[in-house]
Amino acid sequence: MNRVSPRLTLLTASGVCSLIVLDTNIVAVTLPTIARDLGANFADIEWVVSAYMLAFAALLLPAGSIADRFGRQKTLLWGLGIFILASLGCGAAPNALFLDIARAIKGVGAALLLTSALASIGHAFHDEVERAKAWAFWGACMGVAMTTAPMLGGLITEYIGWRWIFYLNLPVGLLLMAMVWRNVPESRDTQSSRLDPWGSLAFSASLLCLIWGLIEANRIGWSNPLTYARLIGGALLLGLFVVIERVQQRPMVDLQLFKHPRFIGALLGMFAYAGCAQVMMTMLPFYLQNGLGFSAIASGLGMLPFAVTMLICPRIGARLASRFAPATLMATGLTLVGGGNLLSAWAVNSGGYLPFALAIAVTGAGAGLLNGDTQKNIMACVPRDRAGMASGMSTTMRFSAIMLAIGVYGALLASHTELLLRNSLSGQWLEQTRGIASRVVAGDMTAALGLLPDAARGVVEPLARQAFVGGFSLLLLVAGLLALLGALVVGTLMRNPIPAPSKHLPETARV
Repeated sequence: MNRVSPRLTLLTASGVCSLIVLDTNIVAVTLPTIARDLGANFADIEWVVSAYMLAFAALLLPAGSIADRFGRQKTLLWGLGIFILASLGCGAAPNALFLDIARAIKGVGAALLLTSALASIGHAFHDEVERAKAWAFWGACMGVAMTTAPMLGGLITEYIGWRWIFYLNLPVGLLLMAMVWRNVPESRDTQSSRLDPWGSLAFSASLLCLIWGLIEANRIGWSNPLTYARLIGGALLLGLFVVIERVQQRPMVDLQLFKHPRFIGALLGMFAYAGCAQVMMTMLPFYLQNGLGFSAIASGLGMLPFAVTMLICPRIGARLASRFAPATLMATGLTLVGGGNLLSAWAVNSGGYLPFALAIAVTGAGAGLLNGDTQKNIMACVPRDRAGMASGMSTTMRFSAIMLAIGVYGALLASHTELLLRNSLSGQWLEQTRGIASRVVAGDMTAALGLLPDAARGVVEPLARQAFVGGFSLLLLVAGLLALLGALVVGTLMRNPIPAPSKHLPETARV
């Protein structure tokens, strides 16, 4: 059998990852349409995103172990099969509950796909320079997928209906299956032993409790005993996961790596990038629609400044990598993200699209520098034969950060919007404040004003938009400050040396 070209492997794996990222981000601009069509409330629509992301993030680590043990090509083919079938279920969903369940199953397929695709890239490229170029190409592909998702989602929803967002995954998925069969050679971890079901269960349950607690806290209140129980339970289960991994001979997560500041810095870099930059692909269209009154298509086009700089900067980063240390590049990228978010907070308050466009272009530049670099730095700390574990840890950090950020930013946006609206409304409408604010934040101004008599709608609408803008400005301010703090911490930790190969694995796991 002829040797497969690494470039074809890279192209195929990047195509798989692009499908996952596109599907993750394309739903944001379509949620109000889905809610109206299915008669869903805000909680139901929240779970359209959260069910997918939760299943995705919770299964990334076990999916990495599955790819290592059974082979990356097989895992890619199985993952695409699950993803395609679940997409058909999403498109045919008769109600919100069915859609949420199908989205969760889709997240299972996505977890299998992403970890095995990243492991295949890491296994295909050995030379440091070639590997850096490969990750830059991968980062550019992710940038295209992330930034075109809102535009594509708006166009599809407007002209052929939101269900086709999911139906179109059928021909694309089948094409990728053929490409995987031809272009991705089978590879696995030769030292892989049995799977780690107890570790997988503890980690998945931990993440479920934490995300469940954050999502439900927006409805039942942060002081509710159930909120405390879920968050504390998640923390305890995370501790149990660490204990389980410590006693494994071949752990799903090699805890020895956490003794090295360089590895911790690389993981925190991914967490800060995802939680302060990548999450904005979901959050910013809400401002364009709710704050500036853009349509779904216009809000997608309004993300172009973010898209252009995010597409350009991975190539610039690949060239800068030969001149500057990884710590410098990571700190620079996070500083640009932080500065861009702070500028966006100012632009939101000042009003108008032009200053906002310039600000998100700065954020996009930082995201572009970080997108491929974060993945590369994590993979550099782990042996090639455990690439599945490394990609699982990397993508778990990425999507856990996005989910946590959506939960925290969403709570911040909702509570501050409600507070500002309550302060601006007169007494006769105060009882409707919470319902109005929650619907405005969800992007359904029509339903929000439907809670009021006709005479009041003209008065309340500008106040509701103003309250939303104030809440969104606070969200961006917090995201900007967190990114700057991340730049300081990550830049310091990343100055340490890469862990020596002999220390990557426990003695019991080495031959």
